[in-house]
Amino acid sequence: MPVIGVDCHKTVHAAVAIDAQGQDLGQWRGPNTVAGWQDLVAWATEHGADPVWGIEGSGQYGRGLAQVVVQTGHAVHEVNPRLTAAMRRSSRARGKSDRLDARAIARVVQQDPSLPVVRAEDATAVLAVQVSARDGLVGEITALRNRLAQHLVQLAPVHDLPWPPLTKRTAVATLVDLRVPDADALMQAHASQVRLLVARILLAMDQVAALTAEITRLSAGWTAPLLAIVGVGPLTAGMVAAHLGGKTFATDAQLAMYAGVAPLDASSGHQTRHRLNRTGNRHLNAILHRIALTQSRTSPQATAYLAKKQAEGKTRTEAFRCLKRFLARAVLTAWNHCPVPSLKEIEAALT
Repeated sequence: MPVIGVDCHKTVHAAVAIDAQGQDLGQWRGPNTVAGWQDLVAWATEHGADPVWGIEGSGQYGRGLAQVVVQTGHAVHEVNPRLTAAMRRSSRARGKSDRLDARAIARVVQQDPSLPVVRAEDATAVLAVQVSARDGLVGEITALRNRLAQHLVQLAPVHDLPWPPLTKRTAVATLVDLRVPDADALMQAHASQVRLLVARILLAMDQVAALTAEITRLSAGWTAPLLAIVGVGPLTAGMVAAHLGGKTFATDAQLAMYAGVAPLDASSGHQTRHRLNRTGNRHLNAILHRIALTQSRTSPQATAYLAKKQAEGKTRTEAFRCLKRFLARAVLTAWNHCPVPSLKEIEAALT
């Protein structure tokens, strides 16, 4: 069974095929186009009926190729660039080129068959695009709101009325035509910036609302198991699906580590302790944090769980981290019962 390693770039792909002993069977170089992908697949099958693929950047420049290969039924693994670099440094051949990178990718796959498997894109891929766009807009609104607040601070001495809360759309809209008739040129400049920032904030808020409605609509129905968890609403369910889609977790411990809610062992000698995990998917970590906050206020079970952990000697913060780790198990159980639609099944919803 040959192993195909592919080094992906914006306009060109380079591939190397190796045998079971790690010896080169051939190399290929071609364009990053549909025709190029098909030619590469045909070339790969010349070296064996069922090759195993390793692709660096299967979610970026190699996304199209990876999905074409998945459709053929061949196994495709995502290879982290750090693993490629480490393998290339340990090789006898010195230097760096697309061919050497492709060979290193193939050898990484050959030595570690447990690498992440690339799967066919489904409804979660569409949600991932929308959730990422929404997160970007929310961050943009926060930055614009902070800039707006700075200008309002300067205008406060010449404005008699208190400023409205900047978290409400209706309140922000009251500043769209802000004027300070008797102010000097400097204050007029601040007022002008307020009007510009308010217009941008209102536009971004409308876009966030539209994306929220779209995420809710596309995730309706098939994310029902997630909605059964206290603190998970339609938007949260769609966001969870976006981050978990296309990935496989054998245990809840793997999901907890992926989300950064699994504490890291920091024991030494006779002392047993753990430290906060600051790695993992921080967006998913934030989602679990918000769910835990809601449960700590509304769920008797969560309240009892937190009290139990505190009775064991943990601080409130440590008990809350335990709750987030517990939620990772509940989320994985619910996610495994979600019938994720294919791209074709949601095409009607996209039109």
